[in-house]
Amino acid sequence: MPGCPTLLTSLLGFGLPATSNDSVNVLVQLAVSIRAHGRGGALLVVPQGTEGWRESILWPVPYAVSPPFTELAELMRQAAGERSNRSWQESLRRSVEVIAGLTAVDGATLITDQHELLAFGAKIRPRDGGAHVEQVIMTEPVIGATAAVVNPLHLGGTRHLSAAQFVQDQRDSLALVASQDGRFTIFAWSPCEGIVHAHRVETLLM
Repeated sequence: MPGCPTLLTSLLGFGLPATSNDSVNVLVQLAVSIRAHGRGGALLVVPQGTEGWRESILWPVPYAVSPPFTELAELMRQAAGERSNRSWQESLRRSVEVIAGLTAVDGATLITDQHELLAFGAKIRPRDGGAHVEQVIMTEPVIGATAAVVNPLHLGGTRHLSAAQFVQDQRDSLALVASQDGRFTIFAWSPCEGIVHAHRVETLLM
């Protein structure tokens, strides 16, 4: 399918070398950590400096982070030479685990694409005047698998439905959703198909 997010391309191993896209590699680490805690969760990634995503969140948010938690972002802004230090790598691991752990709280965790934590425990709602999501295209990176148009509930319940709704309303965002049974889905808007694309990727996170 065209229009795969960079995160999926990286997971498939067809992208640039690991050191060339740090932002994507952090998302991969977050995905692995979210799946590893086994409690399920949703991570929403929104563009830095935008406010439109607020229209798709029910306010007040139980755990809004103001000012944003920036430890992970600050680590990623450090010079490349610092990243070979064991202390930097340990700090990165802890920061990833902290943010991934927050996804176990009921509701969604929100970060920017520059890794600043905005909120957790957030409830997703349809944007005013927007259509309710009814179908998504689902694909899996498995030989012989074909794309299928399904209801988002087919993917794992209300958490998946909410994530698909968020991406349909906020098309410059990304949603990473883990089920307690180990299933993992990346939701992204497909401009080619004009529909939310659900990439089932648990086989890549083993």
